[in-house]
Parts: sequence; structure tokens; C-alpha cells
Amino acid sequence: MSAIDNLDWDDLRVFLDVARTGSLAQSAKRLRIDHSTVSRRIAHLESSLGLSVFERTKTGFRLTDTGERVLRHAETIESAVIGIKADVAPEVTSGVVRLATMEGIASLYLAPRLLALDAEARDLRLELVTSPQVIHVNRREADLFLSFFKPPGQGLVSEKLGSFAIHAYGSDLYFERFGRPQAESDLANHSFVGYIDDLIVVDAVRWHRDLIGPSNYSFSSNSMIAQMNAASAGLGLVVLPRFAALTAPNLRPLFQESLRAEREIWLNVHHDLQYSGRIKTVVRFLKQQISLDMSTGVL
Repeated sequence: MSAIDNLDWDDLRVFLDVARTGSLAQSAKRLRIDHSTVSRRIAHLESSLGLSVFERTKTGFRLTDTGERVLRHAETIESAVIGIKADVAPEVTSGVVRLATMEGIASLYLAPRLLALDAEARDLRLELVTSPQVIHVNRREADLFLSFFKPPGQGLVSEKLGSFAIHAYGSDLYFERFGRPQAESDLANHSFVGYIDDLIVVDAVRWHRDLIGPSNYSFSSNSMIAQMNAASAGLGLVVLPRFAALTAPNLRPLFQESLRAEREIWLNVHHDLQYSGRIKTVVRFLKQQISLDMSTGVL
């Protein structure tokens, strides 16, 4: 028996994760095994192949040419394993689902509405991950990605679930200090809070640019929640999604009928996972909740 006959799926599973993270330590955390086990699995795989699959660098693990070829086959095996699970037990809703999205919609919209999902699927545990950048579900960085745009990439099933409105807002505290704008043209004479331009990773959040254009900023942050709280305290006017402003009762919309933009809401899943019972449960919940909130004016 040759060494390659000792190929082990557990070795390949660890290899896949290290290929995606580039780090033994990070993969150990994700897989919930110790660092030495990850190292041992990679060493055993390379011994079985008689070739190196990673180049060890100062910044982490980088795939060799052999590793790139092994990766393609390992992903095919991974897809087959996921497919078997979905085919044999398609209605199983227990387990963990990792949903990634932007901070604002995660904290201000989704989190307060998760009780309904918990009541429907008590054995399902949702992990809500916030990120200011694109999450690649085709690299297994998450099971689902709720985005404000349709992301590029192969192996994705993307579906538009709806949209949300964006308006300009100000607080009573701000109006007491500087007066309330009486016409859209007055906005040029007022201060705003908004995103730090060079820290914006996802172009879809440039809603201030689309709605107002160049402005004077009194405060900037890469956090939408920080912007909302600063505007609530009277630091400046702000452009926000409607769902966010509804959580701050002292923010008043400005020129709501005429000054408006929209962003689409897309749900993205790896095609291997779309028939999993636990994934379908979360997808169904998101579709129903977003449809309801669009009809009632929350979004």
C-alpha cells in the first residue's frame, strides 16, 4: 500500500480550513481543536501526498501549486459530504447557522427580531457575525451573508429579499442649537455626522454621498451606531436607514418624501448548503420578516 492510500478526510477537512484562514491558530479556534492537532493533520496530509501543500511564511500559510490542486479536489469532496447530509436528513433544523451581515442591520434590525426564529427552531443556534466588508460564503467564512448588493463569486445562490429606505435625520437637540432646515438647499449650511471615507469598504454604504452630496462633517465614524448616537445627541444631521432611525425616538426625518434613497437586501448562500434544513429555516425566517417589515414601513 502506497502512502497516498492513507489519505484521510479529517486531514482534508483541516487542510480546507487552513487554506481559507491562512493560520493554524485561527483554524484551531474555528474547528475547536488544539493547535497541535491542526499541525499534525497538515503534516500527515503532506506525508501521504509526499509533497508540501503549504508554504510557511511570516504572514501565515500560503498554498503551493500542489496545494491549489488538492484544494479543488478537497472542495469537491466537501460538497459531496454536505450534499449527503442534506439528502439524508433534509428537514433537520438543529445545529449552528452562521449569518454574516453589516453591523447596523445586525444590531438594530435583526437582533431584536430573533425571538421568532428561536420560538420556531429551539434546537437551532444562530451566530450573527458583523463585518464591514464582503463575507465570502463560497470560502465558508459564513453559512449565509445578508448584503446590500449582489456579491460576485462562483458557487453562490443569491436572492433579493427586498429593500430599505434611507433618509436624512436630525435631533431636537441639534435643531435647538442650529435651527431646523426649512428647505433642502438649507442643508448646505448644516453639519453632518457620517462614515470615515477612506475606511469605507462596501460602496453600498455611501448613502450620504448619494442623498446629500459633499457636506461639512462635525463627526465621522466607521460605526453606523456611533453616527446615530452622535446625531441623537445633537452633534450633527445624519443619513441613516429608516430601520436604524426608528430605534432613536428623538431623530426626526427631514424632507422625507423628496429626500430618499434605497438599498437592496440580498441573501447569499453557498449552493451546497441551500437544501440544508437548518439553512432553509433561517432563510424562511428572513424572507418572512423582511417582507412583513417592508409592508409595515419599518424598512
